[in-house]
Amino acid sequence: MPRIPTARHPQVPSARWRSTAAAKFTHLLATATLVAGTAHAQLVDNPDWQESAVPPPPAYDVKRALQIEMPAYMTLKFGIDPKTIVITPDGVVRYVVLGWREGGGTVNAFYEGVRCATAEYKTYARSADGAWRLVDNPDWKRIDERNSIYTYELSRQALCRGRAPRASVTDMVRELKRPEILLN
Repeated sequence: MPRIPTARHPQVPSARWRSTAAAKFTHLLATATLVAGTAHAQLVDNPDWQESAVPPPPAYDVKRALQIEMPAYMTLKFGIDPKTIVITPDGVVRYVVLGWREGGGTVNAFYEGVRCATAEYKTYARSADGAWRLVDNPDWKRIDERNSIYTYELSRQALCRGRAPRASVTDMVRELKRPEILLN
């Protein structure tokens, strides 16, 4: 005689398991909410923030340039003159970055500022022949690989520590001199 299959009921979790799972889920949800709120607070711009007066572009020397580690596909080289780095009271890191082709030729210089708190940068002046030309109405732009890859790399490698400038110019210069830490 064939055996008649009996209906199997799915195993129902015990009340203790359900309460433990609910507690873990509630804890996870609360933690995620707290983290999201903190991250959002860090990304929200301070409405009272004002940029301090921008000093004129400083003198730079190509011979002092510390090279910025760039992706291998980049044909241009970039470096920063460490003597031009300044952290201002408004939290902006200003500096002169230099760009050139390997083998010599023209050196382009950019006087810029990075605002680590908002992940933005601004170009104040440019030079291709040693004479600075101020940028008309410079504005803040998002730092990412699409806007300015060298600014992205510079802020990531040396200028910013999360959403704040590194503690000192000395710390920034030390990080620029240690490219080996960037190898994955």
